[in-house]
Amino acid sequence: MATQAQDQSGVDSTGLPGDQFSLQGALQLFSQSASIEDFEKALNLESNHVNNLDLNGDGETDYIRVIDKSEKEAHAFVLQVPVSASENQDIAVIELEKTGDTSAIAQIVGDEEIYGEAVIVEPDGGGEDDSFINYNNSRLSGPNAGYDYPAARVVINVWVWPSVRFVYGPVYRPWISPWRWKYYPAWWRPWRPFAWHVWHPYRAHYHRTFVVVRTHRVLHAHRVYTPFRSSSVLVRTRHSASVGHYRVTHTRTSVTGPRGKTTTVKKTTVTGPRGGKATKVKVRRH
Repeated sequence: MATQAQDQSGVDSTGLPGDQFSLQGALQLFSQSASIEDFEKALNLESNHVNNLDLNGDGETDYIRVIDKSEKEAHAFVLQVPVSASENQDIAVIELEKTGDTSAIAQIVGDEEIYGEAVIVEPDGGGEDDSFINYNNSRLSGPNAGYDYPAARVVINVWVWPSVRFVYGPVYRPWISPWRWKYYPAWWRPWRPFAWHVWHPYRAHYHRTFVVVRTHRVLHAHRVYTPFRSSSVLVRTRHSASVGHYRVTHTRTSVTGPRGKTTTVKKTTVTGPRGGKATKVKVRRH
């Protein structure tokens, strides 16, 4: 049964609007699409189970449009919801860069207003995406005793993806979705959002080949995107409680750039006997 789902929580639910959109699923659809127009259509098909968002609370799923912001060999594909006649909210951005004649890298970054913090997802090539070293089961001695060095993450070359070949083909022009608030394609029919217990298994299906990481690799495309980011006051206000709670109670660790400055943010929340709350924040920069 499909019901209003945006404020429901359950196992593995953060309570954030980002629970209702699969970053992994979006990147998989992008990898399979023959064009950016085809990708936008795939995002908005109920049968693909990638989008379950209802950001403005009207009881129907939102249409997600795609806009390409590009510069030279860098592309930022913005996944954006028109939430009213005057406001848009970015859900995520797929960042793509050509790194050689037949090589490219891609990541999708979930917007912090939707996920509580920027969430980075990329194709899973195996290995560890970690600037730190792991404890336990080490046979090392001396100053390295107690540590294991993880295998470096394998970064996938996405050049073989049809969408990537299309984007870097000779006839491609940056895609800007023609659709806007209350003006959508004739084939699209919104549906009532699925309840969490129905939606979660669909969402989890896409986690097999794509993984959340902490290293932001696609830096040029991100710089191209940043000046154009759209954030809605309506969305921020409606979800302020859940986003605020997430930011206070979760430990966040981020690594900017494969060799760049590392910022570690740790948050600890102590709840008093009557619900009083004190928060300690510790920030380390390396």
